[in-house]
Amino acid sequence: MEENEGLSSMPFGFNEQEDALKHINNPILGLEPIVKRYLLAVIGYRQDSNRFFFTDGIAEVEIKVISNEIIRVRLAPGSVFLDEFSYALSSTVHNSSGFSCKELDDSYRVETNSVACVINKKNFLISFEDTHGGIINEDRIPMHWEENIDYGGYYVYATKKCQDNESFFGLGDKSSDFNLIGKKYVNWNTDAYSYDKDQDPLYRTIPFYIGINKGFSYGIFFDNTFKSHFDFAHQDQEDVSFWSDGGEMQYYYIHGPHMMDVVKRYHTLTGTHQLPAKWTLGFHQCRWSYYPEEKVKDLAHNFRQRKIPCDSIYLDIDYMDGYRCFTWNTKYFPEPARMIKELADEGFKTVVIIDPGIRVDPNYSVYKEGKLNNFFCRRCDDYFMEGHVWPGRCQFPDFTNPKVRVWWGNLFKELLDTGVAGVWNDMNEPAVFGSGTFPVDVRHNYDGFHGSHRKAHNVYGMQMVRATYEGLRKLQINKRPFTITRAGFSGVQRYSSVWTGDNVATWEHLKIAVIQCQRLSISGISFCGSDIGGFSGEPDGELFTRWIQMGVFSPFMRAHSAGDTIEREPWSFGKQFEDINRKFIELRYRLLPYIYTAFWEHYRYNLPIIRPLVMHEQENVFTHSIQEVFTFGDKILVAPITDQGATVKNVYLPAGCWYNYWTHELLKGGREHQVLAPLDSMPIFVKAGSVIPEAPVMQYVGEFEVLEMIYQIYFSEYEVSSICFEDHDETFAYEQNIYLEKKFIINGDAASMHISQSIQGLFNPMYNLYDLKIIDLPFTPKKVLIDGVEFLGSIAFDEFKQFRIKCNKNFKTIDITP
Repeated sequence: MEENEGLSSMPFGFNEQEDALKHINNPILGLEPIVKRYLLAVIGYRQDSNRFFFTDGIAEVEIKVISNEIIRVRLAPGSVFLDEFSYALSSTVHNSSGFSCKELDDSYRVETNSVACVINKKNFLISFEDTHGGIINEDRIPMHWEENIDYGGYYVYATKKCQDNESFFGLGDKSSDFNLIGKKYVNWNTDAYSYDKDQDPLYRTIPFYIGINKGFSYGIFFDNTFKSHFDFAHQDQEDVSFWSDGGEMQYYYIHGPHMMDVVKRYHTLTGTHQLPAKWTLGFHQCRWSYYPEEKVKDLAHNFRQRKIPCDSIYLDIDYMDGYRCFTWNTKYFPEPARMIKELADEGFKTVVIIDPGIRVDPNYSVYKEGKLNNFFCRRCDDYFMEGHVWPGRCQFPDFTNPKVRVWWGNLFKELLDTGVAGVWNDMNEPAVFGSGTFPVDVRHNYDGFHGSHRKAHNVYGMQMVRATYEGLRKLQINKRPFTITRAGFSGVQRYSSVWTGDNVATWEHLKIAVIQCQRLSISGISFCGSDIGGFSGEPDGELFTRWIQMGVFSPFMRAHSAGDTIEREPWSFGKQFEDINRKFIELRYRLLPYIYTAFWEHYRYNLPIIRPLVMHEQENVFTHSIQEVFTFGDKILVAPITDQGATVKNVYLPAGCWYNYWTHELLKGGREHQVLAPLDSMPIFVKAGSVIPEAPVMQYVGEFEVLEMIYQIYFSEYEVSSICFEDHDETFAYEQNIYLEKKFIINGDAASMHISQSIQGLFNPMYNLYDLKIIDLPFTPKKVLIDGVEFLGSIAFDEFKQFRIKCNKNFKTIDITP
């Protein structure tokens, strides 16, 4: 058979196929270029329960209905989704009352009774609409991706349209102005010592933001632990973009309409703080470092002798033996159990620092155990991850391994047996001297969903403090753990409080702290505070005192400073400042019942504790730029003084009526007021109709039994409700309904005032009486009926326009008339 004859019998196209095959192994001709690829036209969809999968023939997008107001969007570039796993999400079960998918000529509509997710067939653009068809959030270009040839996987991108006059808030502890518009950010947990304004990134990764579009709020939570990026109309005024260096494009759209609704629903996704022990809400004193024992005892003696309330003293790394975690330097602290008991006898709790770096020392039991059980992180070629931190050469536990977390939690037994009451996790970004952090080739267990440090970096600190919290919860019988962490990821609030890191003793940093606490609170992390007075640098008495004043209304109130600075306790700047600092720390302790109630509302009802004014009046664009006035809970408004030498401040009050806390002057809201603020004062206002519980001043929480509960009751011409929470203060009995939640309703007019109380729960406090302070009645009271029985005590106004009634704690109604 001749050659041509044989070829002629081959099927059509064979020659072309053979030519193509000749080049299959040619690396130049056989590869497509690495470029960004975009979703194309939708060609079909399928449904699996509450999940809807749309495809363009190459990629697939999942739209999952989480609840009536929360919809998740996921992108799989090759139509293969990654395994579902998230450290951020809580165990809360979500339900939807109904959903459907409708196909129209130009789109698909996944609808609940609150929101519609609309997928454009032609270009795969995704938008979210309210029930009236108003577009709340929409893609400007389709989701896209680019292959990562160095590490595998993809860079993944989403680009939204920035609406006219849209504002953006959130992202955790960023040090920029409160409104994020015009800025870009990176999320990569970083040890940012003495950071500057606008410096980025910082210590935490909270990839959640809130948009306000024409008075309507929504949220976007980008649940991706890789290094992520956010651009709020910085590069292009028409775009709001977020993307990551790996992982999935997976985000949750959270419907409003109010900012409060968005934050509450974000809490249902990622959880809230646990209810803290009341002592953790007192004043904390810290320094790097208080040692030896004589120094600690002298510090405690000064607090008690000077009558300045304080609940806890912190021990930084110098309490350890050679900075080895879980050890004591017996030269400085020869009998730590005795010392801690003596401090406890004076009302002080002891909190100690624990870092992740474990010193490489064959004679050190923690290192030996970790090495024996293969609990330390390794690099890609199986070498141990080693780096230098305070102890010297260290290895680092892999806290993404459940077995490591259990081991770590059990290590706290000896510290707890010694009397330690709380644990402070630091350096857990993770920080490493010289290199900054771990190399990206470090491997992590990731709870069985293995990955490199690119994937685990931003959750490392969160999983460390999780291990700490879970260990303390197991070892401390019926006691609420207290933990504080420097690094974290969305959801870290389930395990810990936070502080804003190593700030600086400047007026600018005081301003930054005011903003950061608001931003953290609306980003899911309400139990937050800053280092009062600044960690580095030297504050003068005025700056320290103004910071103390702001700290009264920080959920976490701690003074802290670096070892190379002058010591800064409340008495360090002379008697004038000491007296003012004492006055405001005493105010903190008087307001502890109100503060504790705010934490209960956070835990029980998903409410943020610190609330920016934009949360109260989002429809008022003026409030979008107010960043130095906020409310603590919904009843007390504060305006910290953040400028040197300032003695007045312009304060915008939201709609309604507000009382000056100091003078009881009544001011109308919805406008700005110039408020006097001498050094010994700070603008504080209380919403009309509020019932504010107060306690007698104590030197520490639980110093003595309360015999009467004090309530400040502010008159209102319209109905206002308030709640007050009480329980055992530090146990978990509230989980069995052993608590009291009291609801007060106030209403009045020109000739009457009505107060009602209803009570839920099984807790029975020791006191029997209320001391009610009725403030600013518009008439002279002559008759008071308590549950229909006339009150026969004295009724007279004092110099603060208030009169007092003492009554049984179980009253149901009080009626006051002329």
